[in-house]
Amino acid sequence: MLQSIRDRSRSWGAKIIVGAVVVTMALFGIESLVGLFGGSGDEVAKVNGETITRQELEMEVQRAIRSGQVPPEQERALRGQVLEEMIGERLLTDFADDGDLYLSDEQLDQVIVTLPEFHDPDGRFDADLFRNRLASAGFTPLSFRNALRVDLKRQQLQQGLTLSEFTLPSERERLAALQRQTRSFRYHVLDEADLAEPVEVSDEELSAFYEQNRDRYRRPEQVRLEYVVVDKQEMAEQVDIDEASIRQAWEERGQDADRRVSHIMATFGNDRSREEAMARLEEVRERLDDGEDFADLALAYSDDPSTAEQGGDLGVISRGFFGDDFDEAAFSLSPGQVSDIVETSNGLHLIQVTELDQPSLEEMRDELARELALERITDDFNQRVQALIDESFAADDLASVAESLGLELQESDWLSREGSEQGVLSEPGVMSEAFSEEVLIEGFNSEVIELDADRRMVLRVADHREATVLPLEDVRDQVAQAVERQKRRDVLVDVARERVEALRAGAELDLEWQRVEAATRQQDGVPRQALQMAFRLPNPDGDEAVFGHVIDGDRVILIALDDVGQGDVDEQVEEFVARMTEQLRSQSVVQGLRVHLRETAEITRR
Repeated sequence: MLQSIRDRSRSWGAKIIVGAVVVTMALFGIESLVGLFGGSGDEVAKVNGETITRQELEMEVQRAIRSGQVPPEQERALRGQVLEEMIGERLLTDFADDGDLYLSDEQLDQVIVTLPEFHDPDGRFDADLFRNRLASAGFTPLSFRNALRVDLKRQQLQQGLTLSEFTLPSERERLAALQRQTRSFRYHVLDEADLAEPVEVSDEELSAFYEQNRDRYRRPEQVRLEYVVVDKQEMAEQVDIDEASIRQAWEERGQDADRRVSHIMATFGNDRSREEAMARLEEVRERLDDGEDFADLALAYSDDPSTAEQGGDLGVISRGFFGDDFDEAAFSLSPGQVSDIVETSNGLHLIQVTELDQPSLEEMRDELARELALERITDDFNQRVQALIDESFAADDLASVAESLGLELQESDWLSREGSEQGVLSEPGVMSEAFSEEVLIEGFNSEVIELDADRRMVLRVADHREATVLPLEDVRDQVAQAVERQKRRDVLVDVARERVEALRAGAELDLEWQRVEAATRQQDGVPRQALQMAFRLPNPDGDEAVFGHVIDGDRVILIALDDVGQGDVDEQVEEFVARMTEQLRSQSVVQGLRVHLRETAEITRR
């Protein structure tokens, strides 16, 4: 049996092109905890004589939905997938039991108390948190212990298998040599111009292709919807805001905006009394009233030497820089205005605001008008939404609701569960509501859907059609294009084979080769299929090129491999590739076991 597992793992792993872009995978996924409840229920499957009940299956499905991993609307499709996973896990568990893998109660306790999900903020195990979290996940302490025991046994089994895999030093060196290898080659793309005559498609070929590929032309279940939307932004566009209100809003916003300020400071204490300092600034104030420049007076009068030569400039300030009294004066001024005398802990000040860190009124006009309009229609919006809730709940249609509320009744084209790619029908939750039982089956208006803070929607199914395979008449053009592409590619493959044979025989063909020198396995700017084929071809013998061809979508590409180089050593990349290859080989062993167990098990599904 072990050799059977090894053979499967080898055949799977041998198909990996060593050194290609390696997708980072974890060695093990997080195993789902399969609850071993003994409750009754209808049998949904039997694995080597052991029953999997409907109750067990439903518990696993609901846990997946409750965890947020699967949307509720995908519940039906999820059941089959979950059942197959349960069968696979049951086979692994039985195999572990047959191998006498064992976990003591003490080992289980140690694992449980170290799980961070059950720790309090101080990092200690919390029994109440343990019970509460188990209850929310649908477990009792006993069922959780049983499930954890099974899960850990499976992990023991998988770890034992993976640790039995290793790579010899010679294998690592061979892998590194393959990874760093470079190849110089030429390629030529064959196209329609290489065909001797245009491809023609007969009715018999159309019918045969359609019958063989009917599932390609399956139309999913679809609905056409009627819907109405209450849009706060649209309501606001109908509100006119006067100029005075916009200016007032701009000024109010400016009251809290950062601003650039200048000051003239007069200190008092040892050499000057407070009254003398006050008189000094009163004199400055009179000269300002007479039209003299603030910056010139700051240079002449200010006791702040760090700013006097810059016209008293303090730079841009926010509230809280210089205390409450300074803020109260500075943030009550408009640009160009000068404050009354303000006293702070370091003296007396005259303050001038020279600039607001705020866009101009003209720049903010539209934004402010929109904000004011939204504020004014908030109550109307809320009342309209409430009316939509009340009327759509009681109505047998949406047309009467739209007419009553003055809303546009909109209609969609046919839509599947994936919905539209744009507009309100692409918003989250819309199509799940459209395909809900209440709306789709019972024919009710939907509940009010909150699209975002400013939009509410109600929808109704106007028409519904089940999933079906479309008749050939409806998809004739698509089928014809597919058959034509396939025939053209098949003919190009024949042309490629003929030219490869001619090239191998030494013929000189008039081809426009694209040359690639010393390409690595991750070379950019080269068709991916051509690059992979260049690395699959055998090494040239001497100066003789090796020829091949490869299909790349609808194209066929000729390849001429001219030279194989050894490349440069990159220890970091080579270590990464070696490590990932070991992980992939380990995974292949586990996969080989899973395949073997399924092939040799007695599995029945109800």
